[in-house]
Amino acid sequence: MTEKLPHWDLSNVYPGLDSPEFREGMAQLGRLLDTVDAYLESHQVGPGGPVPATAEALAGTAGGYLEGMNAMLRHSQTLRNYVWAEVSTNSYNQQARRLLSEIDAMLVRSLRQQVLFRGWLGTAAGERERFEAALALPGPAHDHRFYLQEEAEQSRYMMSEAEETLAAELSLSGAKAWQNLQGVVASQLKVAFRREEEVQELPITVLQNLRNDPDEEVRRQAYEVEVAAWERVREPLAACLNGVKGAVGTLDRRRGREDSLHQSLDQERIDRQTLEAMLGAMRDSLPAFRRYFRRKASLLGKEALPWWDLYAPVGRSAEKLSWQQVQDFVLEQFASFSPELEAFGRRAFDERWIDAEPRDGKRGGAFCMPLPAVDESRVFANFDGTLDGVMTLAHELGHAYHNECQAGKTMLQRQRPMTLAETASIMNETIVTNAMLARSSDPQEKLAILEAFLVNSSQVIVDIYSRFLFEQEVFRRRAEAELSADDLCAVMLSAQRATYGDGLDGAHLHPYMWAWKPHYYIPIRSYYNYPYAFGLLFGLGLYRVYQERGEAFLPQYRQLLRESGEGSAADLAARFGIDITTRPFWEGSLRIVEERIEEFCAL
Repeated sequence: MTEKLPHWDLSNVYPGLDSPEFREGMAQLGRLLDTVDAYLESHQVGPGGPVPATAEALAGTAGGYLEGMNAMLRHSQTLRNYVWAEVSTNSYNQQARRLLSEIDAMLVRSLRQQVLFRGWLGTAAGERERFEAALALPGPAHDHRFYLQEEAEQSRYMMSEAEETLAAELSLSGAKAWQNLQGVVASQLKVAFRREEEVQELPITVLQNLRNDPDEEVRRQAYEVEVAAWERVREPLAACLNGVKGAVGTLDRRRGREDSLHQSLDQERIDRQTLEAMLGAMRDSLPAFRRYFRRKASLLGKEALPWWDLYAPVGRSAEKLSWQQVQDFVLEQFASFSPELEAFGRRAFDERWIDAEPRDGKRGGAFCMPLPAVDESRVFANFDGTLDGVMTLAHELGHAYHNECQAGKTMLQRQRPMTLAETASIMNETIVTNAMLARSSDPQEKLAILEAFLVNSSQVIVDIYSRFLFEQEVFRRRAEAELSADDLCAVMLSAQRATYGDGLDGAHLHPYMWAWKPHYYIPIRSYYNYPYAFGLLFGLGLYRVYQERGEAFLPQYRQLLRESGEGSAADLAARFGIDITTRPFWEGSLRIVEERIEEFCAL
């Protein structure tokens, strides 16, 4: 694309990394951490520490910690994300990378603080009547009762204070360092690509965007060049993945977790029954997705679909959309849902919250990050002008809207699980897709719209399921020994064959999906995959409720987003009459996708 795409503006947060304001922000982080440390010490808060004799005193001790920790988290998340904004868009900036490392080192103290409080809270919760009475009293403890109850429960899975502190300190030179290395290697990877007799050196993120190119030869060559590029760096990336998964597995065992999935389920606030109900429905839907892949292959004149054609445009989708066209279109669709959402989206565009340009040193993918100190968000994207790019933008703006709905909540009240963090993003995607389908009468245009929806849905159901199987097997085998790069490729190909089946050409899969997906390398969040499927299916189910209730749904929906950090997924879903613990709900949402598959196959 030749048009100039926006870079985000963070000048209202800090003027720059060298500014006096930023330096004061770093100093303030130290002071806020000192305040929490002093409070914990003065009140003897720690594992086995004394529990106040009255409910009022107990509520007061917990409340003082909550106020100090909330203030520190509000500041530290803003400070860190400000630096991360530079690192993620320019990994060559050594100053930003050093500052990020410095902030992470400082925040090890907050991990220790949370360990001390969680251990003390577990002891306090043992005095059940006093603990429950304290949570019933007006004040911070009552306002954070869900958080406190959850932390007390999680105190069962703690090592000793000394071990937890050591684990936090070692993470910077261990799992966190492996994660950072993967990000640097992936973001700085460049390839030589020949197109129309011209050879260009492209960042890997720009090359990956060619998967949407209307020219099959371009897509095929981009796939082959990409695989060869990952081949060059596979050994350091295999070391990174082994380092992360090895550290996580060791800590899970020392903390008494049942398996590698246990902590993830607790983080996502669901149980095994719910996960298996969803995964079972997903497994049963795979034949429908394979029909979609085979039909797409036939539209492209092939018997089987190779990996490089997964994102190939079909229908009238070869024409790229300009940034202005996308902005106008997205805002129009947001307005069809609610004026509030449209006004929010307009603010994000007008105030340059979005970094859209793919470029050297910028990481791949897309994400949204909050800046709580200014009650704003920033959206990271690698825009390519395709319908898929439109969906991605709407998706990330959904995350930003979710953050907006939680404005005024404390940081500990905002800690929503990934399962519910996808709610607003999937709702936005559904709004945009349904609006496009409703106004389209041209079969070729409708085919392109359905394709944009189905390529995303297939990634979130089929590919996400393959990622779940991959990660599950990697954890199982990593407990016994390190996996070589060849091992990791073999596990990835096995997972893809199990999910894509005969929908794809088995001779042309992608053995290096493990190398570039940053989700696998996050030590504090394993199985960063199935929550996306949960989000898609939960969002589709909520959209059905919206269709039934109309405008009456909107305040309930906003309240759900606002309180998504203060309840289990099952309890929050039950407000809408949704039972996520059994298969019927998941099957109902998947039927929406299957109906679109049938519509696609009929065109």
